[in-house]
Amino acid sequence: MKIFRFFEFAYLAVMLFFLYQAYEEWGAEGGRSILYLCFAAVAVFMYFFKRNFRKRFDANNKDN
Repeated sequence: MKIFRFFEFAYLAVMLFFLYQAYEEWGAEGGRSILYLCFAAVAVFMYFFKRNFRKRFDANNKDN
């Protein structure tokens, strides 16, 4: 299903956005850059989780 693949790459786009935000805020006061890096790490985790889920879903549909 193409919609699942779209959301996989949407998580990568979100990761790039948060990495950019962390880079921009790195020297600023308040420590938001660490929060942005955590969000980027979660986005990478979600990318691999969704990819694994989609592959299992596709394999399940091929068997049926």
